[in-house]
Amino acid sequence: MTSRQRVAASFNHEIPDRTPIFEYVLLPPIAEQILGKSFVEYLGGMQPWLAAAETAGFEQYLRHYARDRVELASRLGHDLLCLSPNPVPGESYFYDPLDELGSHFELKETGDPVARLRERNLRVSDSMLGELPRDCYLVYEFVREEMKKHDLDLPILAPAYFHGIWTDADLMQVMVLNPEVARQHFSLATQRAIKVIDDYTQIGIEMVGIGGDFAGKRLLISPDSYREFIVPEVRKCARRLREAGIHSVNATDGDIWPVINDFLFGCEVDAYLEIDMSAGMDLKKLKSSFGDRILLFGNMDCGNVLSFETPEGIKKLTFEILEAGWDQGGHIFTASNAITGSVPIRNYLAMVNAYREYFQLPKLEL
Repeated sequence: MTSRQRVAASFNHEIPDRTPIFEYVLLPPIAEQILGKSFVEYLGGMQPWLAAAETAGFEQYLRHYARDRVELASRLGHDLLCLSPNPVPGESYFYDPLDELGSHFELKETGDPVARLRERNLRVSDSMLGELPRDCYLVYEFVREEMKKHDLDLPILAPAYFHGIWTDADLMQVMVLNPEVARQHFSLATQRAIKVIDDYTQIGIEMVGIGGDFAGKRLLISPDSYREFIVPEVRKCARRLREAGIHSVNATDGDIWPVINDFLFGCEVDAYLEIDMSAGMDLKKLKSSFGDRILLFGNMDCGNVLSFETPEGIKKLTFEILEAGWDQGGHIFTASNAITGSVPIRNYLAMVNAYREYFQLPKLEL
């Protein structure tokens, strides 16, 4: 099977020749150790990347980034790429909805969370619903050019996460104090997400991540609030994606068992990403309950297991995850979230080579 066929089979809940593998976010220094050279990932910080791009020249540096991303995928034997829109010099734009809280505009000092969110909504409506700069999608063009050079054809997962709660204390309070203002916030989030989704449709993206974090060791909001405010809006995004023939991937960390049916079926999504083992989201249980209808991404724990477990323990857990996800297809192997500097290279290689051993592939040697 090709990588594209392997991923398609998994979405169709057919058994592939092996479980597809990729990395959600792979940051330095692990990425640099695999490449054997310096690498700047803009998801790890916009300003360092933009500073380097200013020195080298924007297009030249973005092409260099695209080459590195494809080389990483090739060396690691990945079957798909997770790729975010690139930053653009001189633009106030950045796709991440969290960035609007301080970088795009300053809010009046007030002790009233309703007033602050109302002002945020007004600023978003006035200044953040326009067309995104076309240059922010150049990375997808450059990566596809590089893939052709490497004889790779990897489908792309791109993010449109606008409906999370994250650490937004104002929003959490306003959902209780003034539901109408909170509903406006999420309606604006949907408008922004659909603009990005429509752009992705034009450039041929195959999978789009939607939703956003709303849980940790427990839900950050009540189940009723999740169903009232977030589910209907994420569902609009999933339907827009389905109309375009693009797979929808709902994503959040945390323990979401209290709303798992709403998260998967209320939102009408195709897949679940960021499955959080450390918060109790057990892949085997998810697979037995939903594996015939929902594709499951994961779920190697990056924060505890990859950071602190022994290589032997990581190998054992990798085998267990692959076995848990195998039946009926519908599983793609990845870590639960970003691979950061807390992960030792020996532990990351233990996971990669355990996967390779399980499917009788050659060992990766740096």
